Amino acid sequence: MRLRIHPLVLSGLLAAVSFAQKPVAPPTTTVPVDAPRAADSSPLKDYILGPEDMLSVRVLNAEEVANTPYAIDLLGNLTLPRIGKIHAAGLTLGQLEAELTTRFGEYLQHPLVTVAVSEFHSQPISVLGEVDTPGVHQMKGRKTLFEVISEAGGLKDDAGNSIKITRRKEWGPIPLPNATMDPSGEYSVAEVDIHSVMTAQNPRENISVKPNDVITVPKADLVYVIGAVTKPGGFVLSEKANISILQALSMAEGLQRTAGSGNGKILRTASGSSQRVEIPVNVKNILAGKQPDVPLLANDILFIPSSAAKSASLRALEAIIQTGTGVAIYAHPF
Repeated sequence: MRLRIHPLVLSGLLAAVSFAQKPVAPPTTTVPVDAPRAADSSPLKDYILGPEDMLSVRVLNAEEVANTPYAIDLLGNLTLPRIGKIHAAGLTLGQLEAELTTRFGEYLQHPLVTVAVSEFHSQPISVLGEVDTPGVHQMKGRKTLFEVISEAGGLKDDAGNSIKITRRKEWGPIPLPNATMDPSGEYSVAEVDIHSVMTAQNPRENISVKPNDVITVPKADLVYVIGAVTKPGGFVLSEKANISILQALSMAEGLQRTAGSGNGKILRTASGSSQRVEIPVNVKNILAGKQPDVPLLANDILFIPSSAAKSASLRALEAIIQTGTGVAIYAHPF
């Protein structure tokens, strides 16, 4: 008995056999021509070399290139065995590696060259003022303003609300709306609002730092509350030009039981003088709403005596504040 196959079924079987015999091409992945190599992913590949940087250079199958640091001289030149002198200042690490690979390619087949910075000396940044470790820091690769502040130990409690940046004109104007040139025309100067950057109101102010930038964090204006209060000390004014007595007492967590609040005093520096004048203030009446609140200005001292306090204790506390010792500083913005 013969098996008969319908012509349509036979046609389908032949098509399936033909498809199975065709080779299947492997899946392809499109890679952009300018896609970076994995070896170039390190941020230090973009570090711009300069005079006095110390480099570690390794060349496979070139034993004369010892594994010891090589210095870029003051003219920006790097001298290596066999290839001699090469101008390295102004090149990135990646560019120097490519140039050395070309140079050693004249003597070696497919040379493998790696370059690393063993000591950074060419891109100093000065961080001054109210940071934990002020001084000259070396910029290792690309850094933002707040990365540099962080590497300097961060801001102190009595840091002001702004950061001043001074930059050499060779790097162009600082990319901030308030940037101006100094009277000499050699430097661009600008300020950054710390509060707006840290609260992400204006993160664009966290600009990139350039070599030889001078970053200055000024000391904040303070109001001091001393005497018979729960938490005496200096309180940062933040972005406000002044606070009131009630606000200051709130930051000082209120009066002690023994406070002679009716005999309070404000010690304020007289205009054009280093001497302070005493301004009597009845804090008791202010708290009771019998008198209007009184504004305190920058560097005012609000003194709340105890009921048995004498004027001598007031002078002693003022001396402590002027020397800057034994006074706690609190950052408490309103």
